Amino acid sequence: MIRLRTPGRDADLGRGSRLEVLMASLPPWVDGVLLRRISAVALLLLAAVLAVRGDPAAGHTEVLVATRELPPGHVLAAEDLRPAPRETATLPEGAIREPGALRGATLTGAVAPGEILTELRVIGPRLAAVAAHSPDARIVPIRLADNAVADILRAGDRVDVVAAEEPGTGGRPARLLATDAAVVLAPGANTTPGRDERVVLVALDSRRATAVAAASLRTALTVVFH
Repeated sequence: MIRLRTPGRDADLGRGSRLEVLMASLPPWVDGVLLRRISAVALLLLAAVLAVRGDPAAGHTEVLVATRELPPGHVLAAEDLRPAPRETATLPEGAIREPGALRGATLTGAVAPGEILTELRVIGPRLAAVAAHSPDARIVPIRLADNAVADILRAGDRVDVVAAEEPGTGGRPARLLATDAAVVLAPGANTTPGRDERVVLVALDSRRATAVAAASLRTALTVVFH
């Protein structure tokens, strides 16, 4: 009786046998190296997953974030804000939790969607103190005599405030009112027809802020860049 060989069947069986022989012929240290490499890859993947998900056991605090992209000078309304949980340990200093503290506040810079709102992102006493390096700092609005100067001012600029020469006989000459004022808000070009006034906000200590505010009622002001 003649037995027929089925093509492929013996080859499959042989392949398994050859694999076992190959594994048995490898040096003993190969298994250890392979195991360490697999463990290292697994640990890297686990670290990546934890970095994306965050620590589930970490404490969370609900803070206010922006619902959309907001421009500098924007006055915040209820629809601009939403509460969102964030890891307490990663919160920036001054993160705001109560909506009432932000409604009606003016942004000092552009804000991205989902960005946490802090005390330094809006016009207020905390921003004034940090910008002017003075605990009793105030924010003063000034109208510049030349709109071209207002066009190139940016938040964060350090300037000296100068009162222009007062017209008329016996008028006071140009004089320096304050040095090292911090610009906290410089609106862009005015697009409202018929209105050319440009108001810039600067932070100063209370004494110099009072002097600048009083002078702005009598004479035109300009600034000198540092």
